[in-house]
Amino acid sequence: MSPVQARSRDDTPATSESPPLVAVVNIDLYVADYAYVEARKYDKQNKPRATIGKLLERAASMNDWGLSFRACGDRLIVIGGTRAMGVGNFEVNSRVPSEGPPHWNFI
Repeated sequence: MSPVQARSRDDTPATSESPPLVAVVNIDLYVADYAYVEARKYDKQNKPRATIGKLLERAASMNDWGLSFRACGDRLIVIGGTRAMGVGNFEVNSRVPSEGPPHWNFI
């Protein structure tokens, strides 16, 4: 789901990036790759990695380690927020992957 790369999009060494997070909804595998601020689905029929949309810009944190990506029933849940110097805000967003274009809903 996440190919090995020497550098990330902002030219930092790949070793400083966190690994993508995975969740399973209705037997489909999804990944949140917030180094690239996108969500992907493993498409068994066509492509191994199909981008299904962007993650919320606020779903990031200092050093890319402040995001949780989970399945809850038929929904994908993203818990995250911005953080600096130990202080920050977290929010919870969800979406149902089977319901058309990607749209994250604030919970």
